[in-house]
This record gives sequence, C-alpha cells and structure tokens, in this order.
Amino acid sequence: MPDAISVLDAVHRDGYEGIDLGPVGYLGSKTDLQTRLAARGLHLSGGYVAMPFSDPAGMDAAIAELRTMLDLFDTVKAPNHVPAPKPTLADAGSGARRSAPGRANADRGLGLQPEGWDRMAANLQVAMALCRERGYEPTFHHHAGTYVEAPWEIEELLARSDVGLCLDTGHLALGGGDPIRAIKDWGPRINHIHLKDIRRSVIDALIREGASMMDVWRRGAFCRLGTGDLDIDAILKGVRAIAYHGWLVVEQDMIPGPETSTDAAALDQDRNRAYLRARGL
Repeated sequence: MPDAISVLDAVHRDGYEGIDLGPVGYLGSKTDLQTRLAARGLHLSGGYVAMPFSDPAGMDAAIAELRTMLDLFDTVKAPNHVPAPKPTLADAGSGARRSAPGRANADRGLGLQPEGWDRMAANLQVAMALCRERGYEPTFHHHAGTYVEAPWEIEELLARSDVGLCLDTGHLALGGGDPIRAIKDWGPRINHIHLKDIRRSVIDALIREGASMMDVWRRGAFCRLGTGDLDIDAILKGVRAIAYHGWLVVEQDMIPGPETSTDAAALDQDRNRAYLRARGL
C-alpha cells in the first residue's frame, strides 16, 4: 500500500477536486486531515462504511465506526459551493454472499427473507438518523457480494427507506443491472455516483466459475474508463439529463498482483482524469 501523502499528491497532480476518505485514519486524523487536504486544494467527497444491517449483533460496533467517520467529516466541512462529503453506507453482506457475487440476480434464494429485510430497514434507519443528526445526508452503496447487489434487491431497499442511492456503475453491472436504465429508473434517488468501467468477459467468467469477490478485484474486472464494455459516454449523458450536482467519484477497485508496478494505480487514475476532462468534466 502506498502511504497517504503519496496518494494525496497523486490525486492532486492528476487534477482531481477531491478524494474519498478510505479506511478511517488512513488519509489523516482529526488534527491533520484538513491541513493535508487544504495544502493540495482537495475536498473530501465522502467515506464508506459497511454495516451488518441484517445482523443486529454487529450494529453497535458499526454505529461506533460511523460516528468516528463523521467526527472526521466535521474537521473538513466543505465550503458552500462544494458538495458536502457523503456518508456512504453499505451492507456488510455475509460469507455466503461474498463467495457468490453476481448470482443473486438469477437466484433470489441467495437474498434475504422478509424478516431479514425488516431488520435491514430498521437498522438502516438508525444509521440514517445518526448521519442526519450530524448534518450529513447519507447515501446507500449497492455492493457486489452483499445483500443489496442485484437490481431487485436495490428496488427493495429503495421501497423500504428514503435513503439516497450511490449509483456504482461497475457494481451494478456485476450485479446484473444496466447503469443507463438505473439512471432513468432511480434518477430522483441518486445523490452520489461511483463511476467505473468493467470487462464483461471477466465478469461473465467469474460468475460462471463461482468465483468470490476477492477474485473480482484480483482479476481486473474493473478497469480504466473507456477500456471496458460500459458505454461511459451514455452514462454521463444520462447523469447530465437528471441534472445531477453531486460528486462523481472515479473508482477502479483492484488488488494488485506481484507483477503490478507500484505506480500503476496512479497512472490509471491520471488516464481516468484525462478521459473525463476530454468530456468536459
């Protein structure tokens, strides 16, 4: 893993306006995070926290983690012209779901039973209330390998809550969805976007082989913008059509192998930024 300063310098050098928090404490603490961001003209776009919404036994620890993340948010509140950082909530899933990414769309038996959805909705409400009490509007990240992955699971979550949706184009495609249709269907609920491209041949093979989420990241299912199979231009057109004004977070989740150069991620994000800059972003 590169150190935080190297990451912040690379993100600044590539021309990004902000960065997601990453693991709490990685980019900085309550005493130095704001200074590190401000020195590079960067803002905080959000922070991700996975919570066991369908498992009450784990919620106390997850709520404590969420509070810690919001404490960091408080140290770097955005100016009025910049979107505030989004608490990005996600389901923590289970071992069974992490070993079966992309399969719930065709096999609903992998999903929650009604009582599981009841617990999910109730615990999500607690997390949302905490975020709003602290002055932050939450967003929910549908994530492969969790109980909110397939389009039907996303629909169920949206029906059971008023939480905003973090549209992740790569995870939606892996879960069996279409990002362009999602923008049309869920546009009013989208309040955060994670933009990534995918290699469908890799995803299809992973699902066929019964591979795990770790394999998704190791085998490069998510790739540089414009080098995969998603129609990024059509996605951006759809985003403009719904007059979206939040953060557009460029993500390229991957686990580097021993042959991967240490600067590969930074080079890819430089190219991702150039790709978007050529499209007026």
